[in-house]
Amino acid sequence: MSESKLRDQSLEFAISVINLVKDLKSKHETVISNQIGRSGTSIGANIREAQYAHGKPDFIAKLQIALKEANETGYWLELLYKTDYIGEQTYKSLDAACASIRVMLIASINTSKENSRG
Repeated sequence: MSESKLRDQSLEFAISVINLVKDLKSKHETVISNQIGRSGTSIGANIREAQYAHGKPDFIAKLQIALKEANETGYWLELLYKTDYIGEQTYKSLDAACASIRVMLIASINTSKENSRG
């Protein structure tokens, strides 16, 4: 798994989240849109920060924060779907993208932990 693939996917996901937030705000939904806007864009920001980490522990910590933000974003997506703010197709598409990022983050974290032991 390439780090640039993770960076690219997290950036594309952040763009999708920003567009979702714009749509939600046009429907006068502000509570969840503010939350998902923060968590959904924070994923990529933490992945970018990891590029310039101060050593392996800091790198792993940044990726773990990104993973937590991705998990939180998944929660907000589910909540938006279950409260009829987004349709099933939008939910499935965004949730799949978020899940893909989580899988890549877990793989990167595990690889980094294994390499730091060796």
